Amino acid sequence: MKNILVTGGAGFIGSNFVKYVLKKYDYTIINYDKLTYAGNLENLTDIERHPNYKFVKGDICDKDMVEKTLKDYSIDTIVNFAAESHVDRSILGSREFIVTNILGTQTLLDVAKSIGIEKYLQVSTDEVYGSLPEDKKEILFTEKTPITTNSPYSASKASADLLCNSYYHTHKFPVLITRCSNNYGPYQFPEKLIPLMIAKALDGQKLPVYGDGKNVRDWLYVEDHCSAICEVLHKGKIGEVYNIGGNNEWYNIDIVKIILKLLGKTEEQITYVKDRPGHDRRYAIDSTKIQTELGWKPAYQFEGGIEATIKWYVENENWWRKVMSGEYQKYYEKNYSTKMV
Repeated sequence: MKNILVTGGAGFIGSNFVKYVLKKYDYTIINYDKLTYAGNLENLTDIERHPNYKFVKGDICDKDMVEKTLKDYSIDTIVNFAAESHVDRSILGSREFIVTNILGTQTLLDVAKSIGIEKYLQVSTDEVYGSLPEDKKEILFTEKTPITTNSPYSASKASADLLCNSYYHTHKFPVLITRCSNNYGPYQFPEKLIPLMIAKALDGQKLPVYGDGKNVRDWLYVEDHCSAICEVLHKGKIGEVYNIGGNNEWYNIDIVKIILKLLGKTEEQITYVKDRPGHDRRYAIDSTKIQTELGWKPAYQFEGGIEATIKWYVENENWWRKVMSGEYQKYYEKNYSTKMV
């Protein structure tokens, strides 16, 4: 790999990945991002003048722009982070998810195939597997778990995965797919659980928790995710799927309580809201394949990762206050104001 196109590189995971690669390897990174509500170039101010970094504003659905970018920068590898990624937003309206996550992926695949890209990695999610039983902790998502989607978001990501798989089998196109558990860490848009709760706690506001708060998620620190993707890029077998998990299952309500405790706040700030439709009960990733075949394992334990994450949000208040203004506030009111109980 020499010249990597990172789509969605101004988002949460994408921006962390760009920084990780520039720190670890002598590759050129072309950050291709549409800069939607969750894309923020302030995430990358510390490396924007790096000699191996370039930014291109573009939509992955724009075939001509994608083709021009791939040719102009002699791209040999694509890592596709670009996606609409919030389940709640997909419930309010699914069209953007279908367009970006499915048609955008199809555009990238078609252009990359026509040009002859050497490697294409699709960043997916464990949500394509559906939900696991809460009372059977021994059952985990493996790469062989059938796809069973329960939200428009997960359906759109599963569709993109199936497209990638079809291009590998039909065209022998060099595809890799990674499916990760819930990420957390610096620069995450505060519509997601952990940054939302941190921000609300710091402001002394109510912390909205869906249902009984007993939904279970496997938490993966974002830098661990970045390191895993790099291992798959360097060592992964073309045409394969690799699950990436943090081995950290927590109830949502316990995450909220940990955040409040570490911030010196009381649990009186917690308020329960009506559960969202089709809310998956439990996710848990089996990372045996990537650990045994590629030698990867997470470096962060949750206790250290959550402390580092909270510290970052406390020290970067200006960042999240800017992000939480404007469009996000309108969305927050629309999604939660009628659900308070």
